[in-house]
Amino acid sequence: VFGKDINLILVLSNLSSDRKSVRVDMSASTILYTRRAVTEILKAATSVELGPKQGKHIRVKIPYSHYGRYLTTDKRIQVTALCEVMRAHGLKLLVEKTIILEDTNIIIKLPRRVVVNKAVSLEISYANPLPEPVSRCVLLVTLMNQQVKINLARLAPRERSKIYFEFTPRRAGPLQLQVDFSCDKFSHVKGFVTIAVAPA
Repeated sequence: VFGKDINLILVLSNLSSDRKSVRVDMSASTILYTRRAVTEILKAATSVELGPKQGKHIRVKIPYSHYGRYLTTDKRIQVTALCEVMRAHGLKLLVEKTIILEDTNIIIKLPRRVVVNKAVSLEISYANPLPEPVSRCVLLVTLMNQQVKINLARLAPRERSKIYFEFTPRRAGPLQLQVDFSCDKFSHVKGFVTIAVAPA
């Protein structure tokens, strides 16, 4: 989840009946959706001895403090591990994983029944998932082809807050509400919901 430390486990297994020495070079970079690297955030190397038919786990931690300021709006991190079996004539294995960090910031609560031409109040809750305060918070609400910009107070680390948004639907049928939350540390955290508007 965006704002938390990332914990990964690399599993190495020796399927042969001989001992193996494996060198593991690990790296991680923030990337765009096109997989183009932006900034390297981790570089580490280790060696592992594997007995016959033995498996071992290598734990990797990427703290938020290492990736937070380098993350793009795509919120993607590419992790690679190059595993080289020593004294095996250059036998190498490359393991790659793309991590897409999830947002859990926006929660929209609707009343049980929404009726045309009757005022409705929605609860929109938003959060700062980071271990540091954020400021210049803005909520952009899009509904019925109109956008409303709402300037919000700063949020303390891990703080959740909420506002109430009132509108009157003018026609029956499905209506989509989209919410876009931005601040000085991250941008374009989105939430949306489809509202079923009943006839009067």
